[in-house]
Amino acid sequence: MTKATNISKKRSIYIFGILAAVMLALCLRAGYIQIVKGETYTAMAENQQTRNKVVSANRGSISDRNGDIMAVSATTYVVWARPANIPKKELESTAKELAELLDLDKADVKKKLRQESVLVKIAKDLDEKTKEKVKDSKLNGIEITKGKTRYYPMKTLAAQVIGNVSSDGDGLAGLELQYNNELNGIAGRQVEKTDPAGRTLSYGTNDTYQAEDGLNVVTTLDAVVQSHAEKAIKTGKKNTKADKVTCLMMNPKTGEILASATTETYDPNNARIPLSDTEAKKVEKMSPKDKAEYLNKMWRNPLFSDTYEPGSTFKLLTLSAALEEKTSSLKQHFHCSGTYNVSGTILRCWRYDNPHGDETLKQAVGNSCNPVFIQLGKRLGVDTFYKYLDLFGITEKTGVDFPGEAQAQIQNKDKLTSVDFATMSYGQGISVTPVQLLTAVSAIGNDGVLVRPHMVSKLTDADGNTVKSYGTEVVRQAISKETAEEVKEAMEYVVEESGGTAAKVKGYKMGGKTGTAQNESKGLASKTYYASFVGLAPIDDPEVAILVVVDNPKGKIHGSEAAAPIVKEIMESVLPYLQARPSGK
Repeated sequence: MTKATNISKKRSIYIFGILAAVMLALCLRAGYIQIVKGETYTAMAENQQTRNKVVSANRGSISDRNGDIMAVSATTYVVWARPANIPKKELESTAKELAELLDLDKADVKKKLRQESVLVKIAKDLDEKTKEKVKDSKLNGIEITKGKTRYYPMKTLAAQVIGNVSSDGDGLAGLELQYNNELNGIAGRQVEKTDPAGRTLSYGTNDTYQAEDGLNVVTTLDAVVQSHAEKAIKTGKKNTKADKVTCLMMNPKTGEILASATTETYDPNNARIPLSDTEAKKVEKMSPKDKAEYLNKMWRNPLFSDTYEPGSTFKLLTLSAALEEKTSSLKQHFHCSGTYNVSGTILRCWRYDNPHGDETLKQAVGNSCNPVFIQLGKRLGVDTFYKYLDLFGITEKTGVDFPGEAQAQIQNKDKLTSVDFATMSYGQGISVTPVQLLTAVSAIGNDGVLVRPHMVSKLTDADGNTVKSYGTEVVRQAISKETAEEVKEAMEYVVEESGGTAAKVKGYKMGGKTGTAQNESKGLASKTYYASFVGLAPIDDPEVAILVVVDNPKGKIHGSEAAAPIVKEIMESVLPYLQARPSGK
């Protein structure tokens, strides 16, 4: 008995020890959970019992300088499903009814309803009528929230300027991308207490943090001017059978861009579908990578993102440098024999078979005589010539408030041959962006003062109050006022009496310069050209600077024949609209 009792006591002590150890472990674990990890588990519980709803901020609008809306966000609706709240016996019928109401594939809807996610998006961008149908169906586990979709009321007008947005409402191109942060605003949220199934509880605190709406972007564009430009280049493309025609217009005194147009456009309301049915079918068959490249090319703005060889329009900068340095004057006489020997290489004038002969420098500008400009370059010298490239902003980006601005392609002056320098003096062997060239020529129309081009004039809030303004930004004095007046005199001569008469607008004094250059991007053997015209009007007090570039015109390839008539068509409408002062002629 004593032995058995001792054994029983030992077992009792052993069991008690185990129980005590277990109890101690449980106490320690409970203490760890409640004290050490208390805040963590409290937060987890809060998260399980809390539903955060994003309160979308209204994306700001984009308008032209006159307040005409070019991009705006419209209210739409989003249908969501909470799979845990849909009874299994109703899964089939819910999928069927949703598919019918939303015009979706039943199998796709059913697959979404079977997901283990707390919340699943079924459809978005729904109108009021569709929203009401879904609401009236009173399906278990189905919710409706407000959403936003981007709408472009002017459709293709200025598409490459305005740009477009992603499915999430973020800017992908153009001003939508450049000013995405300002347009987007700051999203808010609504916090609700819920049960484990996600149903809102009748008790508990529900908090709402209001969204901060995005700012509205007011551009420097004028929709009327843009429309005239787009109409004219479309006609010009048809008449010249060109691959593409582009036009850029700006106020030379302020740097405000009035129009940026290209014939190769798209509708930002359907930004992933080309306007051409043939092209649309081709895109459908592309790989994701090729499709992305195609769309990026379609969305890009060539007036800012592409370079081209300016040809004789560039002679205005060489002329400006020569007059500023006083290495020549407009009245000085030169002789054109049709060719010019540069270090053993014979460079031709475009009229080499019928030379210009004796001519003043002003006449040489009108005649677009290459041999004369080779001589102007030689008198300046490489260092001085490059100094003026710097002053006119050719060696750097303009800094325009637009994404994807390209850099000019200029040869290193230390590796420049005499022939390279000679061709550069008349605008060949150098590639610039259209916005660079027009900005430089605008300095001539602005008493020699170079200003930075810009696309946006101000940002406003929902009440129309100005939050931030973007005014004229002076970069530098490129040339003197006196030199600018002399260059304008030569430009007026070009339009009134020489090679640019096809751009002449009745009742207005205008100045300009034609240009023709081979498009080397398509290969030297391709024999394709850029025909261009750059102009200022009214020339005595310029209010508009314009550049038209015709890519690969057929038949008539020169700027005087292909580009100048397009400029005339645009300016005949734009100058009266802008109430520019007539010359009385």
